[in-house]
Amino acid sequence: MVRRDTLIQSTKIDDMLSHGNHAGIGQTWVPATSRESSIVIESSATLLSGDTHTPRFLAALAGSLRSERATGSDASFCGSGSLPSAFSVSDFAAAAVGAAGLAVADFVTAAFGARPHVQVDRRLASLWFGSSLRPIEWTPPALWDPMAGDYETADGWIRLHTNAPHHRAAALSVLGVAADRQAVVAAVARWNAQDLEMAIVGNKGCAAAMRSLSEWQAHPQGLAVNRAPLIDARATDDRAQPVFAATCERPLQGVRVLDLTRVLAGPVATRFPAGLGADVLRIDPPTWDEPGVIPDVTLGKRCARLDLRDPEDRARLIELRSRADVLVHGYRPDALETLGLDTLLRRETRPGLVDVSVNAYGWTGPWRNRRGFDSLVQMSVGIADAGMTAVGRDRPTPLPVQALDHATGYPLAAAAVRGLKLSITQIFSE
Repeated sequence: MVRRDTLIQSTKIDDMLSHGNHAGIGQTWVPATSRESSIVIESSATLLSGDTHTPRFLAALAGSLRSERATGSDASFCGSGSLPSAFSVSDFAAAAVGAAGLAVADFVTAAFGARPHVQVDRRLASLWFGSSLRPIEWTPPALWDPMAGDYETADGWIRLHTNAPHHRAAALSVLGVAADRQAVVAAVARWNAQDLEMAIVGNKGCAAAMRSLSEWQAHPQGLAVNRAPLIDARATDDRAQPVFAATCERPLQGVRVLDLTRVLAGPVATRFPAGLGADVLRIDPPTWDEPGVIPDVTLGKRCARLDLRDPEDRARLIELRSRADVLVHGYRPDALETLGLDTLLRRETRPGLVDVSVNAYGWTGPWRNRRGFDSLVQMSVGIADAGMTAVGRDRPTPLPVQALDHATGYPLAAAAVRGLKLSITQIFSE
């Protein structure tokens, strides 16, 4: 089996979205549907005229994935309405889901001969970009830590991401205050945005100063991202015989996916194959706990906990990886090497592994090892600033959903399916 290495960067997803700008207005649970949701989907004159960016977005994504139908011409779209934003978020959502669908169609064609048609409901795609579930008679836990959010600085705005206890501690340590919102507001106001960003990041925390689109394009990391491909896929010559139990109805049945991601792009990527029959095992550290996102990121998966700093748990992970067909992880470029789980070890323990990884700020440039989340990337690259300008607000205005994470997750899933397709194509040709 040809091993497939795939690297993807969510910052590059932003570049596609920002160039598709438009001004049109666009403990029981069940999956989110188009009938009931807290997310507002507005009607759009742009959509009614049939003038959307979806085909162009889909062609770009399919081309990056080297889909056999790179134009996306065999995908169709139904549904109406648009998430209200200065950006074409619903167009982008439909295209991202469509790209994953086309990858599955390629896989089914290779495995069974007949090619299925791909149809995407843009309304459902928009809703799933917000949440995969609708609570019934219960209230989900808060998504955000009380200290997380946008703060005004002496010269602009900054966002603090403090959902993880150690990230909260890092930010509060720099600011020299306790976990009190008003104390944080007062402390942040004394800093310049980029100085505070550097201080918190340097203290192993997570923060992003708000930049404009033009500032990001001129930034060293923005330049590095723009020089890189959206998806960097490489085939290697190590092989293993795949053992799948696929059917046309459940095309990924029998595929074993090892999920080493947290929030949110990676879990979206691994949730997609789970819905098509794959056996997905999610591994979290013993101390990880973000109850607000657990239902979304664990849907369709089995879950376990391992401490990769512990030799016994690390050995258990290597054993699990030796039986996986696909590995998806969101570790920064240097993190697996620090844990002793570098690329060579991955090849030795599982020849033919489809190895897919995602990095928020890209794989090259000065920020390649920076911790990142969707809400931070939106601040860094100019989306929050552009939204603020478009609606005439006096504070950062991000996208109505965490679209960068979701629009990264579906191409990640497509890349994994593409790798599996290459493996069965080679087996059938031998």
